Amino acid sequence: MKTTRRILQLLFLVITIIGVFALRGNAERWCPFGGVEAFYMYLREGDMLCSLGVSNFYILGAVIALALLVRRAFCSYMCPIGTLSEWLQVAGRRLGLKPRRVPYRLDRALALLKYAVLAVVVYITYRAGELLFRGFDPCYALLSRHGEDITAWSYIAAGSIIIASLFLAVPFCRWLCPLAAVFHPFSRFGLTRIKRDAVSCVNCGKCAKVCPMGIRVDALEQVTAARCTSCMECVEVCPTKGKGALTWGPAEMLGRTWPQAVLVAVLLLCVTAAVVASCAYPLPSFVKMRGETPDDVAAVELRIHELTCRGRGTLLWYYLTRDDQQAIDGYLRLEAWPGPEAAPARVIFDPARTDAEAIKLAITEPYFDMTAVVWRPAPFIIEGYDPLGLAVDPD
Repeated sequence: MKTTRRILQLLFLVITIIGVFALRGNAERWCPFGGVEAFYMYLREGDMLCSLGVSNFYILGAVIALALLVRRAFCSYMCPIGTLSEWLQVAGRRLGLKPRRVPYRLDRALALLKYAVLAVVVYITYRAGELLFRGFDPCYALLSRHGEDITAWSYIAAGSIIIASLFLAVPFCRWLCPLAAVFHPFSRFGLTRIKRDAVSCVNCGKCAKVCPMGIRVDALEQVTAARCTSCMECVEVCPTKGKGALTWGPAEMLGRTWPQAVLVAVLLLCVTAAVVASCAYPLPSFVKMRGETPDDVAAVELRIHELTCRGRGTLLWYYLTRDDQQAIDGYLRLEAWPGPEAAPARVIFDPARTDAEAIKLAITEPYFDMTAVVWRPAPFIIEGYDPLGLAVDPD
């Protein structure tokens, strides 16, 4: 069981490292907690926070589905931070460092911190409309290309977690992870669980000692704790598991352990579904609308350079709603997917009052600011478009 889990942990860690450092991708767009941070603004304004995308919602939906099925298995099989923390404790043991056990009551008190962290992060993010916590986020410090938005505090937090993980079992996951707090109401009613058969159990206490989440497995009939990660360490270490002392599976079908392959299949299915859905139904991450929708509408599909973030999306909308000689009359709706290269954008308009050419001119023509009495050049270049009929090189 442990070998299978280690292979899956390694697989997802390698995918993350290659995606971030080799392919220079944005890991934040596939972080489920990003969906929590962006939810309020997207619901209110139709905009995503900078660096995030609607893929955050798809992966958040996937891990919530996982929590309802196999509890917090995401944490022990897929999360890079959980993986690093577990491996650091293994490294600590090989270095001769003695693992420390936290008293049960203190462990339960410390576990409340993750709800405070969730509340603070969500409140600050929603009020600021920006990922201000990123500069203090140990996860971002460990799994990013260390840009200017990382502060010394994030390295201090990451370093503290690394040191603590040498002595303690997954300290960040147990006590501080805000995503774990989000999981709680879903994982609490997870379909699968560990069951202990009191007749077959020899009361050796090994299951409780090996549990990384500090669950008293040896004192329970069924493990229904929301913090259970379905790692099955307790089942593997049980000396009488062959007699059914500890089993894992759906509540109504307990009595024998389901194959770990079922859990792995559920994990891979949910993640694959999130990726496929994100590609098949790429919801816009920036939406703005003006006016009432007419009976007949038309749309122009564009690929726009320098449309890199939500701030640039707001600037694009500023040019589309300009009030000079390039002003566009009537209804407008902008749907965009800001990104580092040529970002897709769709402008929906009233064909009775304007056309695609006027929209392209509004995006690319300089704007005369009457207040400042100055011309403001448009930073945007539409791929394949040149109002003068010349070749356009976006680079």
